[in-house]
Amino acid sequence: MSLKDQLLKAGLIDQSKAQKAEQEQRKQAHQKTAKAQKQAKKSGEVIVDETKLLAKKALQEKAERSKELNRIQREQAEQKAIQAQIKQLISMNRIDRKHGNLSYQFADGSKIKNIYVTDKLQDQLAYGVIALVKFGDGYELVPKQIAEKIAQRDAACILVQNTGSTQQVAEEDDPYADYKIPDDLMW
Repeated sequence: MSLKDQLLKAGLIDQSKAQKAEQEQRKQAHQKTAKAQKQAKKSGEVIVDETKLLAKKALQEKAERSKELNRIQREQAEQKAIQAQIKQLISMNRIDRKHGNLSYQFADGSKIKNIYVTDKLQDQLAYGVIALVKFGDGYELVPKQIAEKIAQRDAACILVQNTGSTQQVAEEDDPYADYKIPDDLMW
């Protein structure tokens, strides 16, 4: 209980006198701060208002958080757009492998997977004419040019993309180049 409440309860002062005294105290406190500010201005001192500083700091932190969230959202939107482009490239340019009867094995991460391809598709994969890409949960074959466009966007989608130049170098240094491989030999 404050002194004012005790005096009111005891009946020593009435409500109007208590309010006047309270107003007078507030007025004096305000005048003191105003005087201190005037003196500080005259002497060149800067009075620091802590609440203003805290509010300013809170606004700066909020703006930084907002910028960070916006950056993250932009990156996510860009990733979605890239994935949509890759999906469109694959779906529009995939090579039909329905009649494949040869099992083609390849590595997907740490697992060995296989798809069925035709003889012609197997040769094209070996010479780098086509490439094997990951498409959702499955795998598709696409032409070399499309695979290069996909690799520009996300290289992790390309699982098998052979280059023809290594084959040519191997043929030049091959001591068995004079010997023909039988057509019916399967590896």
